[in-house]
Order: sequence, then structure tokens, then C-alpha cells
Amino acid sequence: MKRKLVFTIILAIFALLTPKFIAAQDQPTIQKDSVQVTAFTLSSYKKDFKVFSWVPTLNMRLNGPIASGSQIYAEFTAPGGIAWKFDCKTEETGAGHWWQIEDCGGRNALGEDKGVTYTGPVNFTIKMRNELAGGEATLFTGKFKVAKVHSNETGPDYVNHFVYYVDQDWNLPIGYVFYDADDVAGWNKPIFSFAFWTRTEINGPFEPHLFHGGKEVGKMFYNGEEVGKPSCGINEIEDNPTDITEPHGQFIWTRMKCDFSSVRGWNKTADSNDTMFGRLYLMSENPGDYEIKIIYKGHLVRSIKFAVDPDGKLHDNGIGTSNKLGNLRIIVPVQVMGDSDGQWDKNAWKTDAFYGNPLSGFTAPQ
Repeated sequence: MKRKLVFTIILAIFALLTPKFIAAQDQPTIQKDSVQVTAFTLSSYKKDFKVFSWVPTLNMRLNGPIASGSQIYAEFTAPGGIAWKFDCKTEETGAGHWWQIEDCGGRNALGEDKGVTYTGPVNFTIKMRNELAGGEATLFTGKFKVAKVHSNETGPDYVNHFVYYVDQDWNLPIGYVFYDADDVAGWNKPIFSFAFWTRTEINGPFEPHLFHGGKEVGKMFYNGEEVGKPSCGINEIEDNPTDITEPHGQFIWTRMKCDFSSVRGWNKTADSNDTMFGRLYLMSENPGDYEIKIIYKGHLVRSIKFAVDPDGKLHDNGIGTSNKLGNLRIIVPVQVMGDSDGQWDKNAWKTDAFYGNPLSGFTAPQ
């Protein structure tokens, strides 16, 4: 009995002296494709308004559970003793749900006096602490590169007005295919969707076209005009500099979300596939290899290839799951064509993808 008591006391002392960490099963996970780090340009540097500086801003989405009392925070470091640390708004979130963090950090959290003029590599870590449970955990570690370009102002007082930005070229060869639940039928008749990245200011619509076996599919017509056209009308992520730059518009990265409303994964409802405009195109009836071709201003700018299995499910190439993307989207290579994106680093994905966490098993098309 005495030995058992002594052993229990020893275990208790050991627990008190050992650093505590939140159990893995209680941790939220970060959707890696939602992490977005930007450089917020400040209008002064150490109270000198003739010099601009910057501080980091963070956006991301976390999958629950996020336990009561949890606090998400971030730490950024760079050479020369540069360091920032700030909390992000956090709320308790149940399993199967997610929590969106918007514009964490920046001027509101850090203030003008925290600005720096440094450009180059920056390291960062996203963590979670819980003082109710007495533990903490690291959720994500990454790195990025900050660069600068002159503002559109001219004159001797504006020589040092540089606008800062994070280089996001690694995104361009990485795309996503997925299904979205129908507004009425839900997952019984899901809509085919995809997302891809662009660089520079967008000055016109993107026109996606879907091909199967070399033939364009998923089109409907009424009185000779196409109806239910696929659209790329949603900007999922916009990474714009916080000030106008010169040259204008070159340092804008946007993730576009596109939908093919006439293309469905399957139809498990009692509704007919025939509509007044024609028959819905079902992936479950047409398995095999597919290609999305995207036209912009009359020119072919993207090609995205993927496959569908006999049940209509998008073929999982394993890249998203093996790299723990954190959602149900399937990562697909994107071939970038033409010059609409301007000059960009075609090899950035090899080292910089997902902020220094490049994808295993992924190869960008040439």
C-alpha cells in the first residue's frame, strides 16, 4: 500500500514538472489552403512619415474542435531581432465545424510603432494555448518572403514610400477540384466546382470550359443561346497590397472559385436529369479523364486535368490527404499559359508552397 502511495506521489510530481501540451485529439487543424500572410504597409516608420514600413497580417480557417478557453496566437521573427506576437480572435467551435480568422495582426493589433522596413525571409508559427486546461500546442510553422515596390506617389518627399507585399507566386500552379452541395438537393446532387490562382489585376471575366474525351461537355442552350454558363464569379482570397503601387496591379494574387451549374457529380434525388434547357451532365454517367480549359480576353490561360471514378467521385490523387490539406478539396496541377499573369517565378512552388511546406507528390506542368 505504501509503495502504491509513493508511486502515485511521484507520478503527480512528474506531471507538475513536465510541460503540458494539448492532447492531439483535442486540437483543431488548420486548413492549409486558407492560410494567407500579407504585409500591411504603414504610413510611417518610427514616426517619420517620409518612410513607409510594414507589419504582418494573418488570415486562416481552423477545423474544430476548438475547446472552451482556447486562444489562437501567432509569432513572427526575422533577422536583426525583428519579432511580433499577437492573439487572434478565437471562439469555441465544435467538431465538424470551422472557425474563420480574419485580418489578425496588422496595424490595429500591433500599432504604427511596430513597423519595420526589412525585406527578405520571415519565419512564423501559429499556436494555441488554453489556460483553462493548462496547455499549448503548435498548429503550423512556415516562412515567407517580403518584398517592396514603390508607391504611385512622386516627388522628393515620397522617395522612401515603398509598398510591401508577400511573394505569393507559389500558388499559381496549384489548383483545386471539388463538389459543392446544391442549395436544395444538398449532397444528393452536388455541383462541380474548381479554384485556381491568378496574378495581376483582373480586367475581365474568365471563361471555363469542360472537356471529356476531347469533347466539350456540360453545356445547355435555349433559343440558340447558352444558359447556365459556368462562371468564375467568386474571389475566395484576394491578396492586394494595402497601397497603390507603381507599376500598378502587378502584385495582386487572387484565388478564383468557379462553378459548372449544369455539371453534377450524381443525382440521388427523384428529380429528372432532363430540364427545359437540356439534360444535366452527370459525372457518375461519364467517368474518366477530364480537362478544364480557361479563356481570358480571348486567349487560353489555364489547363487543369483531373479524373472521375465510376461513382462520379473525383479521383483522389492523394496529394491533399498526404499533405494534410485539412479539407475535402483535391489538389491538382495547373498549367499556366500566356502572359496575362505577367512575370512570375515558375519554380516558387518547389520551396515556397504553403509557406515553406511544399507538397510531396506534386509536380507543376511545364
